[in-house]
Amino acid sequence: MLGTRQPEIYGSETLKDIEILCAKRANDVGLEIIFKQSNSEGEIVDMIQSAKNSFDGIIINPAAYSHTSVAILDALLCVELPTIEVHLSNIHKRDEFRHHSYVSKVANAVICGLGSYGYELAIEAINRITREREK
Repeated sequence: MLGTRQPEIYGSETLKDIEILCAKRANDVGLEIIFKQSNSEGEIVDMIQSAKNSFDGIIINPAAYSHTSVAILDALLCVELPTIEVHLSNIHKRDEFRHHSYVSKVANAVICGLGSYGYELAIEAINRITREREK
């Protein structure tokens, strides 16, 4: 629903716009990315679990599941991959229930409130973290 849902909070960029931005930034730093989206908690858990032996890190915007999903937290704990949590809006300036994120417990970093630029920063961060782990 990006681009149409509450643009005053989430901006006017679409999911496709953000995917293109991420692909460009990843290419700029020499990373290969897979960009996925789902509204289903179970599918998100499956995506995370399938990353364990296939990927070097995870950038995740768990959206509303940030505040409710122990299953996503457990999946991230299980895969033991560097993880950056991204939110387009500043969750700490919003409703009180949005201030807590289960994902933050396992994330190496949390980026919020910078719109799509947060994804670019997350790609830079994952690149640095994974390069340092290779040393």
